[in-house]
Amino acid sequence: MEQLFDLVVLGSGPGGYVAAIRGAQLGMNVGVVERSELGGICLNWGCIPTKALLKSAQVLNDIQSAGKFGVHVNGEVAPDFESIIARSRQVAARMSKGIDYLFKKNKITVVRGTGQLKDASTLTVNNEGEISEIKGKKIILATGARARQLPGLAIDGEKIIGYRQALTLSKIPESMIVIGSGAIGTELAFFYNRMGTKVTVVEFLPNAVPLEDEEVSKQMARELKKQKIELMLSSSVTAVDTTNDLCKVTINTPKGTIEREAEIVLSAVGITANIEDIGLETVGVATEKGKIVVDEYYRTNVENVFAIGDIINTPALAHVASAEAITCVEKIAGQSPDPIDYTNIPSAIYTTPEVASVGFTEKEVQDKGIQYRIGKFPFTASGKATAAGHNEGFVKLIFEQKTDEILGAHLIGYNVTEMIAELVVSKKLNATAKHLLKSIHPHPTMSEAIMEAAAASHDEVIHL
Repeated sequence: MEQLFDLVVLGSGPGGYVAAIRGAQLGMNVGVVERSELGGICLNWGCIPTKALLKSAQVLNDIQSAGKFGVHVNGEVAPDFESIIARSRQVAARMSKGIDYLFKKNKITVVRGTGQLKDASTLTVNNEGEISEIKGKKIILATGARARQLPGLAIDGEKIIGYRQALTLSKIPESMIVIGSGAIGTELAFFYNRMGTKVTVVEFLPNAVPLEDEEVSKQMARELKKQKIELMLSSSVTAVDTTNDLCKVTINTPKGTIEREAEIVLSAVGITANIEDIGLETVGVATEKGKIVVDEYYRTNVENVFAIGDIINTPALAHVASAEAITCVEKIAGQSPDPIDYTNIPSAIYTTPEVASVGFTEKEVQDKGIQYRIGKFPFTASGKATAAGHNEGFVKLIFEQKTDEILGAHLIGYNVTEMIAELVVSKKLNATAKHLLKSIHPHPTMSEAIMEAAAASHDEVIHL
């Protein structure tokens, strides 16, 4: 049975479902093709369930540390791992049902199955062998990504696992080696460390959380060490022998090759775009280095076919995919949205302490030859952070010397992922250090550190 829509979206992750809803808001008749859970990886196997796990770890740590706050807990305090995993899955299921509700509210049709381009206006959908076709005046590809696998280190789902398996283990492993210290690797390392697992993180690059500012990376390395998570930098896993009960892991380090044993090896070395078997070759959609080529409004080289999210060469973040979806659909609808400014994309890592950043790192500013000034304020000088028992970390702001405008912001500390939005808006509005330091922040709050860091860039800091 053939169905005709104004807009067809392939995939229902943070890019796909937002594109569908925005299209419906703009009066389009929208169909979504989805082979799995609504909400995609983010809602079901990434962002949301991971944060549920980390919240359980945080609660456990708070209870175990209650004595520092004058609260005495009687009896054993231990994680109920099965319940923690179950809660995480329940949270994910609830969010997926929320997307289903929003689709129904906006009269969006969901077509179940695996979609493949037949031509520039038609998708063939295979639902367990039942074949149908769905036509759209415009088609948006939003098929997301999957865990990347290192050569010779294939994920078997049992001893060598990816992030999906890490969210549903049946028991707490005694030991784990995590390959990669990006957001996924560090978040899961922190979670399992809190559960009692002996964790080692192996990072190929010389810095932990290597995409962050170097000072943040160094602070994160100190925090990992403080929490007894072993960090091996400038190192690489070259082989994993899974023939025995424990994995025998061969690691190249700056001091030579060593072997370690662990119950589980978690591969967290990035993602691979899902562009295979969706008909790109059939209709001639151009790709480059494993990504679909698009213009600033996400048009491919094939008329009426668009692509957004992890399958194009932009930051692979849920909020980026959602922003691209809105920009893309509004352009399709005849509006004139501004192209996305990819220098103003926030990133967040939900470890303890958290990491959040936006804009250029100090090294990037130096490489561009821009004259700049730094404003930095440590949370050790923050009344709210001290009262909360989380005074580790700092706020670091980078301003252009001539204009005083903010170029980058780098935060590590308690709850900083909720603070970064102020700096995203500030950068969007070309705010200066003077604007920030003259904006009254409530006291006592963690966000005062932003005002103080801006003041520090002009040698006007009060509380340091």
